Amino acid sequence: MQLQPVILSGGSGTRLWPLSREQYPKQLLALVGEDTMLQATAGRLAGFVGQLPVAEAPVVVCNEEYRFVTAEQLRAAGRASGNIVLEPTGRNTAPALALAALAVVDADPVLLVMPADHVIRDLPGFQKAIDAGIPAALGGAIVTFGIVPT
Repeated sequence: MQLQPVILSGGSGTRLWPLSREQYPKQLLALVGEDTMLQATAGRLAGFVGQLPVAEAPVVVCNEEYRFVTAEQLRAAGRASGNIVLEPTGRNTAPALALAALAVVDADPVLLVMPADHVIRDLPGFQKAIDAGIPAALGGAIVTFGIVPT
């Protein structure tokens, strides 16, 4: 059993114009720091030591239109994945998760779903929360993480 990162890298570049555009949506931009949002998401489990080992590469769900730039950004960040799942058209979170679950190699991993457009500044706290949620996930629960917005 392992912890399988799943990165949801959907988005069509319509909500953060003029920075984010149809040809280059926000998850592919470096909006906070040097890494793009996608690269930062792929690096969130670096150094994670928890109750489950982390799968070697994330499953990334993205729009078919962004497959090459997604693969290149992951490669450039040292987080290459041979498991990029392409959506012919965006249909929101539930279908993307279904595609990711079908693409997982391990028989029954714990999926850690991370949208590629979130900013998480406290990585040790995030990793601690993940580890705290693993027992519930192993028991069959859906574990969600969130913050009180300010």
